[in-house]
Amino acid sequence: MQGKKKALGRGLSALLEGSASDQAGEELPALQVSHTVSSIPLDLLDSNPFQPRSQFEEKELSELAVSIQEQGIIQPVTVRKVGPEKYQLITGERRCRAARIAGLKEIPAYIRLANDEQMLEMAIVENIQRMELNPLEVALSFQRLIEECRIKQEDLGQKVGKDRSTVSNYIRLLKLPVEIQVAVRDGIISMGHARALITLDDEKQQLQVLQKILEKKLSVRQVEDYVRDLLKPIKPSTPTGPKLLPSNYQQAKDKLSSKLLTEVDIHLKRMGKGSILIHFNSEEEFGKLLSKMNPE
Repeated sequence: MQGKKKALGRGLSALLEGSASDQAGEELPALQVSHTVSSIPLDLLDSNPFQPRSQFEEKELSELAVSIQEQGIIQPVTVRKVGPEKYQLITGERRCRAARIAGLKEIPAYIRLANDEQMLEMAIVENIQRMELNPLEVALSFQRLIEECRIKQEDLGQKVGKDRSTVSNYIRLLKLPVEIQVAVRDGIISMGHARALITLDDEKQQLQVLQKILEKKLSVRQVEDYVRDLLKPIKPSTPTGPKLLPSNYQQAKDKLSSKLLTEVDIHLKRMGKGSILIHFNSEEEFGKLLSKMNPE
């Protein structure tokens, strides 16, 4: 656990201390981690277009707004300057929204120099570090880092403080049917449920299991066991047809069937024992069989 925290710290530090360029393409000096806090007017501050978090609970924002009214903003947000009188949020979207609800005109902020790729990386690392993203948002964020920031999947885990298999499991969520992705996003099923469903290759089967989860409120362990049973190979059934009779018994069976004009079976047991089974299809046919066996 301690190792992960260190990795996150290095990732964020690397993002803040690396070189960057502004939107005009000019080289900017190396980013310095400054502890100087400035007060930024909220009407000069735009949201982060790379914000990985897509959902903000109104109740949580309202509660945070009340706290801000009473205590102020304890932790400054992080912004970048994009014009003479214009700033863009890098991290702290939730605090910024709550500050507006609380009626604040200004917000304390660290001002950083960052290009678009760094903004995306910083926003994702901060949100993951704070555990503010749901599993689907994490998956989409990882995908964006790979596609837009050209980060290799094997390097991504080190950057965000997660092992490679964890990163892979998140990204695999995006291969699930949309219905399952929405269920994960809305907290209807957990990441554990989704991971169990990923092991099924058939989309129809995945959706069927999702329905079973919702109907029976299955736990992750129950879903894992259920999916494991579905994936067990089906053993080919061995033919269980009637065994061949010795020739003398087969001849006797054929003669009886011909004489009685109905199907006859002979079942042999050990020690010379056995049984004769005579078939009939109606009470009338049964009567005819009796008359043939008892002609008097």
